[in-house]
Amino acid sequence: MPSTSRSIMAKVSPTQQKLAEKMTILNNHVVGIMTRIYSIKKACSDNRSSKNNILSEKSLEGAIKFITKKFPAVDIRSHQNQLAAVNNMKNDILKGLSIYYHTFIDVMEIKDQFFDLMGSLNSSGMFFDITVNYDLTTKFLTLFTNFISLFMLVRRIDDRKAILSLYDHAYDMIHGKMDKDYARMAQIIIDYDDPIKKLCEDFGAYNRTIHTAVMSLIHVYQQRNANADNWRSAYLFNLASHPAQMLNPAQSEKIQCEYISLESLEKWIYFGYLFCHSAMTASQEATMCLWRPVLQSNFCLTLFRDEVIMIHKTAEELFSSFKGYSKKIVDIKESRDLAVQTAPHLHRSKRNYLRTSMKDLIVILSDQPGLFGPKTLYVFMALSYARDEVYWVVRHSNNLIKKSNIEDFQDKNLGELLFYMEELRYLVRRYDEVIQRYYVQYMFGYDSVVLNESVQNLSVCPEDESIILTSVVNSLNSLSLKQVECKEIFDFRAMRLDWFRFQAYTSVSKAPLSLKDNAGLARLMNTIVFHSKCVDELDELLNETSDLSNLCFYQENFTQAFRRCLEKQSCYSIAFPLICSHFVNAVSDFCPEERQLLRERTLHAVNTFLEDLAKKAKNVVFEICAEQSLLYEQLAPRKAALLLNQNALKRVKKKKDQKNMNFPEILKPGMESMRKDRLNVQKLDKCHFVLTELCNSINHRSTIKVWDHVFTPKEYLITQIENKFSRSLIQMAVHKDTSEVTQPSVLLYKVKAYMTVLQTLENYIHLDVSSIFSSILLQHSQMLDSRGDTTITTLYTQWYLEVMLRNVTNGNNVFSEMKRHFVKTGNSSDSSSQNTPQVNPEEYSNLTELRALAQIIGPYGMRFLNESLIWHISSQINELKKLVATNSDALTSLRINFDKPDQMALQYRKLEGVESVLLRMTIIGVILSFRDVCQEALNDVLQQRIPFLLGSIEDFKDHIPKETDIKVAISVNELASAAGFKCDVDPTLCSALASQKVENRDDEYRIACLLMVFLAVSIPLLARDDKSVFDAQLVAHGNNCHTLARAINHVAAALFTVHGGSVEERLKEFLALASSSLLKLGQESDRNSTRNRESIYLLLEQIVRFSPFLTMDLLESCFPYVLLRNSYHAVRRMQPRETSLTRTESMSGGSGQTA
Repeated sequence: MPSTSRSIMAKVSPTQQKLAEKMTILNNHVVGIMTRIYSIKKACSDNRSSKNNILSEKSLEGAIKFITKKFPAVDIRSHQNQLAAVNNMKNDILKGLSIYYHTFIDVMEIKDQFFDLMGSLNSSGMFFDITVNYDLTTKFLTLFTNFISLFMLVRRIDDRKAILSLYDHAYDMIHGKMDKDYARMAQIIIDYDDPIKKLCEDFGAYNRTIHTAVMSLIHVYQQRNANADNWRSAYLFNLASHPAQMLNPAQSEKIQCEYISLESLEKWIYFGYLFCHSAMTASQEATMCLWRPVLQSNFCLTLFRDEVIMIHKTAEELFSSFKGYSKKIVDIKESRDLAVQTAPHLHRSKRNYLRTSMKDLIVILSDQPGLFGPKTLYVFMALSYARDEVYWVVRHSNNLIKKSNIEDFQDKNLGELLFYMEELRYLVRRYDEVIQRYYVQYMFGYDSVVLNESVQNLSVCPEDESIILTSVVNSLNSLSLKQVECKEIFDFRAMRLDWFRFQAYTSVSKAPLSLKDNAGLARLMNTIVFHSKCVDELDELLNETSDLSNLCFYQENFTQAFRRCLEKQSCYSIAFPLICSHFVNAVSDFCPEERQLLRERTLHAVNTFLEDLAKKAKNVVFEICAEQSLLYEQLAPRKAALLLNQNALKRVKKKKDQKNMNFPEILKPGMESMRKDRLNVQKLDKCHFVLTELCNSINHRSTIKVWDHVFTPKEYLITQIENKFSRSLIQMAVHKDTSEVTQPSVLLYKVKAYMTVLQTLENYIHLDVSSIFSSILLQHSQMLDSRGDTTITTLYTQWYLEVMLRNVTNGNNVFSEMKRHFVKTGNSSDSSSQNTPQVNPEEYSNLTELRALAQIIGPYGMRFLNESLIWHISSQINELKKLVATNSDALTSLRINFDKPDQMALQYRKLEGVESVLLRMTIIGVILSFRDVCQEALNDVLQQRIPFLLGSIEDFKDHIPKETDIKVAISVNELASAAGFKCDVDPTLCSALASQKVENRDDEYRIACLLMVFLAVSIPLLARDDKSVFDAQLVAHGNNCHTLARAINHVAAALFTVHGGSVEERLKEFLALASSSLLKLGQESDRNSTRNRESIYLLLEQIVRFSPFLTMDLLESCFPYVLLRNSYHAVRRMQPRETSLTRTESMSGGSGQTA
């Protein structure tokens, strides 16, 4: 600056220069423009997806290379060919690069304003001491380092020349002249191509000012840079070390310096020493106490966000360009080597100390929140110290130098430190009223009195300074506790700005009231400023001391730290999503376009962290479920049978043979609980321990607010458990090795094991696990779940229909009315369907298994199974109708001439597909028999669960008046059927038949009547079948023809209910035809035709017994009961004689079969 300007500025009074206001505004402006420059740098990076469209335009590549090479001046008219592409896109270029170009112009203006301010400070002989005029010194040093960082960031933009040239050429092509600021800005770009060297020259005139400010940091930096041993010997943050002084307020002469950022101090020292090296190198104190400690404890320092400066390399390159600095270069190299050896260990010990001390601090303050008042300073100090160490390890792990070991910079316990920081921040916000009440009383009762005395003792106090001090005293005297109780909003920003102005007025060289001579007043005011911030700006203090928003730009390091924490210290992993709430502080009003990007990055990080945390908890929970399921399996009857079998074999075998026998070891239930040493931790113990930590982490905060979103960690866990539980049900329902489904009883105890473990989650975390069970199990009672996947209901329904019932219809299995399940009667290898999987229907169709199935899939699932079975029956009825339509004339004649034997025989011979009719009706009967057992199982389960409601439903069903409308009766029957009750008319079958397309109702009724005739005259044909023999032990026919009784009654009731007519009359007609046809068997002389005549006679009785519309008296009138009695004797004589086995023999045989 010219000397005349300086002399004029020196004559201007400090109050007129407004140095405090300029410094504040310029600091904010520099940070804002630095944000824009950072955004430009990222947009101009090599990543094509984020690069500016103009700079990535292929048609402009040649022009960009040309103008960058010729930068700064290019004659447009002489190089029209090279710039033709620019001319074609000039409007787009002007629009697309306008923001970038004017950001560089803002940099130029900041440069002018900064050096104007530096000239003012230098000419006024400004005094700087961080312990005295704290605000003035810190604002000046921050502005100084931010200005340097700004120009270093500008230099790192590779396309800076292309941006300026493209914009200017497009501007020239449109307006016919260059932009007025282009020439000067281009010169700055050229001059600051090596910003370090150029800035050294620029700051040469201001060495005294910078040197004064940096040298005032010596005592503060030495205290802040102390090692962990010094902290430990001083009992730092240990409130319990001096119990008698626990209620004493934490005091310091340099109170605001206690929580200042260590990295800020190191940046001020490093840049101050680097750019004022001529003055600094002459001072041994500056080198020993400031320069070397910075170099020996760091490899890099932050410029802005994740942009760093490698301090050793930069200093070495700069000093190598000056003569006489060879010793300094050697000193830098030695410091670098020492940093590689000692810095990681030094900072690791600091982090270890902070973890233990902050943990104790949190415990004491949580128990006694009243201590927040006197010990608030310690809280902010602890937060600041921890924040420095977190930033140090993250910054250095991302910018390693040669010879450094990456493992030294990977702190596995970093999550714990972050957790304690978040916990302290939470406690400060929770007990903010305690802190506010304390300091309002402190400022009113102590600060105002001491300040008033100090003001009265001032020998000289100019008018402006007197007005400021008097205003501060009046503000303090006006405070009262009622303001806190009335929730009045405090605002001391004006008072703090006045104090900043006061520092600027009294720190000039010829000030009437010199702050340098009144250091006691300055330190008192600094303390009052801190107290005022504790009252009205607690959040600002928290951000100043513990804001971790820079971690947003170290996303990979942050994520890796989370994964390490989740693996080793899962109880602290909730700190990571909580810290994401800091990231909003990284947004600047100067760069609104990056707001959306940072918002999406933050929300994605929170979502990822909470999902991973919930997944880890889910995996542990279901690992416990799997182990518990194995323990439940040890109690299964199958395991008990194996154990009993082994014991029986041991008793039977002789002692001499026992020596050569090797029995497999079968673990008895409960053996896992017998431990000789409690230190032997088993897998379940480890899982429960990890689960406790994870649940504590998830339950630590009910909600997490990030940007405009509210995240609930428990909801993530609920979602994960629901999805996994749903998938686990399907996995448990199907065997891994085969495609067979698990027995319902086995699945039930496995599900119960899983549910028991999941229920224990309520002991760890506030969850409604029963709602999870209700949601998932209800979904599995439907055809598809909420995600459209297969459910247990669909799986078992398909299996029973396509596998088990298909095996049953092969002829090797019969439905036993005695045992109420299917029984295997033949060799499965004789089956006609070799591709069908062979199963043992006894293990899946008995009442025990179906009760278990009913418990799992519930009434909804059983109804779906019922409807699927009925759908198959309706398809069989359709085929029967087709056969009836084919034989319509013959059947009509048979119906008319039932009392004419010759005519009946003649028409019977005309019938086609008699065997097919019987086979299809038998299939219907088999399905209905299985369906009835399913309904019985469902009813048994509901009798246990809802006996009173079931009683009401039964009353409804049993007391339907005969004159009730058929639709109402079917509705009641639907309710009863859903509860597992038997109904005279099957409502599900009626619905299935009614849904079929009917062209002529009279024809449908006629076909139904003829179908009953067809069945009645076809029954005697069953006597020819060898398998029609009646098994008295099973109460079943070998070919399942006994199930015709159910089929005929259910089909007749449904058909004549849907198509009209009297069910009772039609069944009477059927009985008359069937009995007449069967009686003719007695007159047959062909032995093949009468082979199983007696067994078929019994079928007629079963039809009547199963019918609610027919009676035994009616049967007696049509068919002599003597024949039935003789038939029972005959089939009993045909049964093979039973042979009994001893218990040991049967067990031995079972063992061999099992083996």
